[in-house]
Amino acid sequence: MPRVKKSRKPGMIGIPKSNNTSDGYRKKNPVTQPTKVKKSKGKPAGSRHSIATSDKTLISGTKKDPRLGSTKKIELTPNKPKVVQPKVKRYATPAQELAALEADDRLAILLDKYDIDATLSKDDLQYLETKMSRHKILCDLLGIKDEDENNQNGINDLSSEDDPLKTFESININDFK
Repeated sequence: MPRVKKSRKPGMIGIPKSNNTSDGYRKKNPVTQPTKVKKSKGKPAGSRHSIATSDKTLISGTKKDPRLGSTKKIELTPNKPKVVQPKVKRYATPAQELAALEADDRLAILLDKYDIDATLSKDDLQYLETKMSRHKILCDLLGIKDEDENNQNGINDLSSEDDPLKTFESININDFK
């Protein structure tokens, strides 16, 4: 009888309990497969020499270098965007234009901010100046005088006798001694 080396693997001890046995061994259930797919690490063996990569390059055309960046074209000369001029409304009469200016909500808000000395942006300030200059021109065309101008003209028209402050300043104290 040939000599058999001792092995550390234990053999089957006793009788298997499963009824699915044949030749004394359990059959593996074909349904028991790993549910989680193992994540592959690295490239498959021999990928460096494989011919399959050349087939892909033939399909896609020329081989692209992955180190190169975007192929989007860049314009070398800057193009200025076209400035769209706002449409200027035309009015039949200066009175209608004046009424539209006085009904302008943005102008009213900017005037309120200007009166309380709030800071206005460059665009807002330019809008305010253009509208106010147009308002002044329309008032002159229609013969409307501003209330502030009337008050200033009224103060200048007062004679020195009617103005109490001027009479007080003009009094000489030596006359009363």
